[in-house]
Amino acid sequence: MITLKNVTLRRSAKVLLDGVSVTINPGEHVGLVGRNGAGKSTLFALLNGSLHEDGGDFFLPAAWRMAQVAQNMPETDESATAFVLEGDTRLSELRQALHTAEQAGDGMAIALAHSDLADAGAHDATARAQALILGLGFQVAELERPVNSFSGGWRMRLQLARALMCPSDLLLLDEPTNHLDLDALVWLEAWLQRYNGTLVVISHDREFLDAVTQVTLHIDNARLTRYGGNYSKFEELRAQQLELQQSAYERQQDKIAHLQKFIDRFKAKATKAKQAQSRVKALERMEKIAPVLASADFTFEFKEPANLPNPMLAITDASFGYRAEDGSETTILRHVNRSVLAGQRIGILGANGQGKSTLVKTIARTMAPLSGTLTEGKGLSIGYFAQQELDVLRPGDNPLEHMVRLARELGAQAQEPSREQDLRNFLGSFNFSGDMVHQAVGTMSGGEKARLVLAMIVWQRPNLLLLDEPTNHLDLATREALSMALNEFEGTVMLVSHDRALLRAVCDEFWLVGRGAVAPFDGDLDDYQRYLLEESKRLRELARAAEQVVAETPDPTAPSAPPLRDAREQRRQEAQARQQLAEKTRPLKRELEKIDQRLEALNREKAQLEERLMQPLPPAEIAECGRRLKDCTEEVTALEEKWLDVSSALEELAR
Repeated sequence: MITLKNVTLRRSAKVLLDGVSVTINPGEHVGLVGRNGAGKSTLFALLNGSLHEDGGDFFLPAAWRMAQVAQNMPETDESATAFVLEGDTRLSELRQALHTAEQAGDGMAIALAHSDLADAGAHDATARAQALILGLGFQVAELERPVNSFSGGWRMRLQLARALMCPSDLLLLDEPTNHLDLDALVWLEAWLQRYNGTLVVISHDREFLDAVTQVTLHIDNARLTRYGGNYSKFEELRAQQLELQQSAYERQQDKIAHLQKFIDRFKAKATKAKQAQSRVKALERMEKIAPVLASADFTFEFKEPANLPNPMLAITDASFGYRAEDGSETTILRHVNRSVLAGQRIGILGANGQGKSTLVKTIARTMAPLSGTLTEGKGLSIGYFAQQELDVLRPGDNPLEHMVRLARELGAQAQEPSREQDLRNFLGSFNFSGDMVHQAVGTMSGGEKARLVLAMIVWQRPNLLLLDEPTNHLDLATREALSMALNEFEGTVMLVSHDRALLRAVCDEFWLVGRGAVAPFDGDLDDYQRYLLEESKRLRELARAAEQVVAETPDPTAPSAPPLRDAREQRRQEAQARQQLAEKTRPLKRELEKIDQRLEALNREKAQLEERLMQPLPPAEIAECGRRLKDCTEEVTALEEKWLDVSSALEELAR
């Protein structure tokens, strides 16, 4: 077991842990939580041996093998498979021992090395490495690609796969979900649940912690407290503790009253759809842990937008994708027909690589559609949080310079005071105070950068929030603050996130991006996780089928086999098969044509209705247009689902 007895840890002059004692038993899965800067990473450094205690006694069994994710960006021409395979240090040692024995001609040592390699799983090591890589979202065609050919986020996934490949008694994971999409995150959860060793994980994803941990260690005010249970259980127990501290609790009453008002308001709204029921559960949790939320030292809100165009946005028969410098086009999404209305809370779901970011970037105006139209409501103002914060930040500039530049760009359109002192005060409300307003963004932590992007968005007072993975690097307290701010926001929210707690608390409808289309998802996040598992299974079967076709393709250089049957009879049977297939597919193709014609007519009518709604109209006419627009939208949704069903049936027949 791992024991800390009266351990003190310092960083420079600051005491991060002061005389703490705790025990971690073999096989326990432990979540390490606490605010940013509390000392989580310093405790990790003690566990992995890169830091020694300043006082007290620390013990970790010397025989334990440890695995952790390397933080350096890998630079190598090795294939992805070879890079991850090297993570199995035991196999590497045994292969070196075999090589040494073979060089020495030592028959006994050679036999022993082969036996040890078999025991260590050498026979299926490549298959295990590739299963890890595919589970984390890579494609079959990428297994032999050089590591250097991947972007930074994908290389960090390979580092994670390499750590999981290493046989270990202790696995240390620091924010393992930061570079993962929801499908890879679900896979990682399942893998960690099966892990037999001792796991210590730092994460700001509450649902991930709930799924993979049974013990929680909380760092607060230089104290380390152990709680039996996952993160949700920890929240409840801590709330009870805070409630007992009556004097502190009384000071929180105003904040709790505001929180209760917020909960009551949104619980009354979240009753109309299956997806919305997740919000009810999230709000019930907030009721239980109100003292914890009220004790948070950081909260913020999105101010009421100056106007709310309705519809906000109309997408008509659009294709989204990339246009290369030579003019060639790569289409990711086709025939997109969606409307975004005032007040909607839309979660955008989709497996990795299906086009979520392409959709978001096109709506955010950073990419142009390849075809079709995007009609924006009059006065549409988008607040865009890019997945990579540095897409909108300048590393060499400080927070104050970012705000001054933003104020200048908006000019007369700015709705907030823009004097330097006003901007300083505003940054202070986002915990950028004192000298921090002059600190270069490039030297800041990921959480501080994310907070600055949020501050810039809030200051612009947008009416449409477009958020692409906003919780990367945010601690749990800031995620809770973001969840509350989004729920109180009067405008429209479109959210891409692998943080299921945020999706459940904020969104009451979902769009599914997949197989080249954007369609409503009629289900909640539990249904979506089942969809992801089924989709993953389907893709694996397709990959196996493709490999089988390659294996069965005859070698043109090989001597031809004698014909097994008469060529004329074979042609007759093939023609008969084609005729039978045509008879089966003809009615389905006719049905698809009818659906396409009806969709085209409905989308034209929707565009006309949306254009009319942007004009000043009598109240009765507005109501009639709104009713008709709702009918059209519902019919389009039903037809799109039918189109997908018929297309799937055609694909099945064509196989």
